Amino acid sequence: MNTPLPALFLMGPTASGKTALAVALAQALDGEVISVDSALVYRGMDIGTAKPTRAEMAGVPHHLIDVIDPTDAYSAAQFHADAMAAIADIASRGRLPILAGGTMLYFKALEEGLSDLPQADPALRARLDAEAAERGWPALHQRLAEVDPVTAARLAPADSQRIQRALEIWELSGQPMSELIARGREGAPTLNLLKLALQPAERAWLHARIALRFEKMLDAGLLDELVALRQRWPSLSLDLPSMRCVGYRQAWEYLDGRIDRQTLIDTGVAATRQLAKRQLTWLRGMENLVAIDCQQAELVTPALAAARAWRERACPGC
Repeated sequence: MNTPLPALFLMGPTASGKTALAVALAQALDGEVISVDSALVYRGMDIGTAKPTRAEMAGVPHHLIDVIDPTDAYSAAQFHADAMAAIADIASRGRLPILAGGTMLYFKALEEGLSDLPQADPALRARLDAEAAERGWPALHQRLAEVDPVTAARLAPADSQRIQRALEIWELSGQPMSELIARGREGAPTLNLLKLALQPAERAWLHARIALRFEKMLDAGLLDELVALRQRWPSLSLDLPSMRCVGYRQAWEYLDGRIDRQTLIDTGVAATRQLAKRQLTWLRGMENLVAIDCQQAELVTPALAAARAWRERACPGC
């Protein structure tokens, strides 16, 4: 692509109001929404991922939702390829691609391209899983801190999927993932970006919304949804990336009788708060953001003002 394609990023922590704002922006700007969420790609995982309903999407085309089964894997490389294809298709029809979600690694891949990292090694991953089962993921996180302190510093000690990947890259390449990423990425950026970031003025406000939303998910049938998923896909297990999504692991443990309902609520809310904390940390490290206080009663007006100013300045005729 010789001419950068226009694209609007709508980022923010979980429960900050991205879904409704994305639809409103798409309606006002003649846009289509591309989901930037590693959980929304899974079919059948609707309640626990806060997947937008048909009513919420309100006739606005949405992309990269319900693309794989929960027993399948979906990499950042696959997302990058799918999202860039969707962006090109939307732009070719004279519409604005609006990329909304909370998977910050995906946003980073779109803006900066993909690093030349080694492919996954199933045998090595199985060995790391076995070691984690014996020693715990915090112990593996400590090992990662010794060989790749930059990556370890941004990961929680229980972030099994990312700790595993970082150690896998170290063992396969002999080099820290952080250095490989910094060294260079495949393909130059091809997007003319506006980056909107929903950020709360007070962390307590977001925590209250997270707690309320998790309770609503349980009331809406999260446990029944997981029962149906386990029946439909008998090979589903806690080792799969889909079941590492916040809420599902805790619901799984409850269904198996390992925890009671109050512990389910407490651990589910705590895990969601940790996710939001990581998302906000990512945002603080990103440049050229237009920050919007998501505690405001009305988000559409400031977001539209920023989008229209960006079009006039950087994308005339878009």
